[in-house]
Amino acid sequence: MDYEVLLYYKYTTIEDPESFAKEHLEFCQKLGLKGRILVAKEGINGTVSGLKKATLAYQQAMQNDERFKDIVFKVDEAKEHAFKKMFVRPRQEIVSLKLAEDLNPNDLTGDYLSPMAFKEALLDENTVVIDARNDYEYDLGHFRGAIRPEIRNFRELPQWILEHKEEFMEKRVVTYCTGGIRCEKFSGWLVKEGFKDVGQLQGGIATYGKDPAVRGELWDGKMYVFDERVSVEINQVDKQVVGRDYFDGTPCERYINCSNPECNRRILASEENEAKHLGACSEACKNHPRNRYVKNS
Repeated sequence: MDYEVLLYYKYTTIEDPESFAKEHLEFCQKLGLKGRILVAKEGINGTVSGLKKATLAYQQAMQNDERFKDIVFKVDEAKEHAFKKMFVRPRQEIVSLKLAEDLNPNDLTGDYLSPMAFKEALLDENTVVIDARNDYEYDLGHFRGAIRPEIRNFRELPQWILEHKEEFMEKRVVTYCTGGIRCEKFSGWLVKEGFKDVGQLQGGIATYGKDPAVRGELWDGKMYVFDERVSVEINQVDKQVVGRDYFDGTPCERYINCSNPECNRRILASEENEAKHLGACSEACKNHPRNRYVKNS
């Protein structure tokens, strides 16, 4: 385990995201890091991998910058890089929620819950737990009893909540996501919409899985990650497989992209079923002239 993967974000003011992105890319490349970093006037959101010496130097450099001095890094050991290249890109938002009226999580957000407090919320029958991630992330793994919104993208979540507002409005609502960043804005939006008691898992699932008190208990399956690893283990107590093969419904934790590049849907599939269906999620995709599985066979 000579490498590490860092997951982090920070809502802070970056005056010139374009210039910052260019300079930051050069800095990361000099350290030999690989990964994906988004930069906006509202802050930074990144995942990078590299040799431990490089990731340590990166953390120290970031924390020496007044804008990022209290940034929290979630660290996983790894055998190799978790990315193929290094990207630093300027964006309008560091997580794409695209609200009609944007909000600053430093001014408005839900109450932060420690892993133990979140575990207690999971066991409270009067608390509604909402997964703030995409549907394919939920299908691979989720907290026991959590609600699965029918969304393909995070920006669809507010509309889904508005359509189901009557079900949750008078209850305590807590939410969670991979590393915490999506919940910062989403929980603040819930408060703005009039929800009276809103909480969020501080540090996200990644922190919950490493907490020595809860040890990932009440999480089922694996956690989806946006890098070459695809998924990581969370539950250290009583893991259960919840993922189901797209084709036959058998237990499965192996994700592939539909072989039709114009579809690219994420589906769970065994190697056997991937071959049987030519890596496609439908007959139309199976017979598509650009089918990657056929071309690469």
